[in-house]
Amino acid sequence: MVKFSTAWKGSSKGRKQRKYRYNAPLHVRQKFLHVHLSPELKKKYGFRNLQVRKNDKVKVTRGQFAKRDGKVERVDLKREIVYVTGMESLKKDGTKMLAKFHPSNLMIIELNLDDNNRKQKLNSKNNKENDADKAIGKKDVKTKSTENKK
Repeated sequence: MVKFSTAWKGSSKGRKQRKYRYNAPLHVRQKFLHVHLSPELKKKYGFRNLQVRKNDKVKVTRGQFAKRDGKVERVDLKREIVYVTGMESLKKDGTKMLAKFHPSNLMIIELNLDDNNRKQKLNSKNNKENDADKAIGKKDVKTKSTENKK
């Protein structure tokens, strides 16, 4: 029996949506851990969201710790949870533990660019956009020059 279907397109039934997320393989779960970028980073890199990683600086947008920021301590891919330093919740026995956050309640304010693959991805998008802008500009110049000749 197949637990996960790659052909599944969606359903209005919550039961099926939960089943899809629960049985999703790790490469699909990575997409669930994408976090919105701050407006400055959106403008700079041309992405709306990126996968959150350890040592990214994030701002909490919802809940008890709203409007506070901290570094990502740990990312739990299996449970789709992000742990942020500086924000702790109390357990019943009085001990402290790192607060858990769903990625949809976070916003990345500062990226950890230690990973070369991540740098390359961010730079390649900017280069593609710049090339596209240049190509459009060249096409406009050509059409204007041909119009003047006629």
